[in-house]
Amino acid sequence: MFTAFLLLARPAALAAMEPGPSLQERLETMSKEHRGRVAVYAKNLKTGAVVAIMADEPVRSASTIKLGILTEAFRQARAGRLKLADPVVMTENDKVQGSGVLTHLRAPLTLALEDVLTLMMIESDNTATNLAIDRVGLEAVIYKKVYKPAEGPLPPEQKKFGLGKTTAREMGMLMEGILRCDLGDPQLCDRMREMMKGQQYRNMIPRYIEAGVDTSESGAIIGDKVGALDAQRSDVGFVLSAEGPLVISAFTDGNADQRWLCENEGETIIARMSKAIFDGWGGPAQGGPQKKP
Repeated sequence: MFTAFLLLARPAALAAMEPGPSLQERLETMSKEHRGRVAVYAKNLKTGAVVAIMADEPVRSASTIKLGILTEAFRQARAGRLKLADPVVMTENDKVQGSGVLTHLRAPLTLALEDVLTLMMIESDNTATNLAIDRVGLEAVIYKKVYKPAEGPLPPEQKKFGLGKTTAREMGMLMEGILRCDLGDPQLCDRMREMMKGQQYRNMIPRYIEAGVDTSESGAIIGDKVGALDAQRSDVGFVLSAEGPLVISAFTDGNADQRWLCENEGETIIARMSKAIFDGWGGPAQGGPQKKP
């Protein structure tokens, strides 16, 4: 009878020991279930582990391209070509529609360049973005200003890609460079990361990861830059986990769900994938007491 019990129990025990689907497989399953295209690149900077889905396919950058503008501005600050304290004057003619707050403020208004960059990152402010472009230039970053006519000839692909063309891997590697401080100036790198931690739209990468963490006093453990168009949602960010920093770069496009609300499927799939990556690699977040029930 004891032997029979062992024989009966063995299959269940062996089944319990069998590994479940890998993180890559779980992400691929989520991707296939989404009503649209998904491109993802994620990396554990401590272990070097990478997961990727269509990571090298060209995608519309939408407002994630503003991360490139930020990086270029700080590169020029490091080189002494500009100063973050430089004054920037917004005129009435500078105001453009879309996201942000500057278009609602009185003009003329003088801000420090650093404040302009902060508004570009935390509010995705389109007026601030154009003011930043005036200082750092368009070359190698973005096709044209936001909601402004092009100042010169545009490549044929601009009509398809809008503000900019990129890939999930390319944007992820840009974020890696910020975390590694490829710029070579720790103070400037810290400032870029702090700007991204202040990002106000928390419905994608941070959505489920931050759900159990109170960051009101300890500060955010996620910094990111989002992008959104009718049929596109994207987010590029870093997560400071207990197991080391993680980079997540996710783009969805051709989305069937084009609603402008937090339940949008493009936003939700990025949030779910980010949580799966965090659970698979990161564990508990660094800092931040757990929320009280």
